[in-house]
Amino acid sequence: MIKNIEMIERIDRLIRMQATGSPEYLASRLGISKPTLYRIIRTMKTLNAPVVYDYSLQSFVYEKAVGFQFGFFAKSGRVSSASGSLRLN
Repeated sequence: MIKNIEMIERIDRLIRMQATGSPEYLASRLGISKPTLYRIIRTMKTLNAPVVYDYSLQSFVYEKAVGFQFGFFAKSGRVSSASGSLRLN
């Protein structure tokens, strides 16, 4: 699972730079097959990434500005300690 998330993050960075190249080139660059690349792109779209391929740029791009983040972060509020454990209030 971590490997898949890292791959999505890598593809996301390349898309933001509009530097993916063709699907064949991107798959080769990532060391994956073209069908695997398309599965990852489909997963990104399932997660609401507005990914399209721009033929004039020869790169995958986002149709609108989006951000991708995976991980845990503190919600707003203060963090306090109770009985040796941390708890959000």
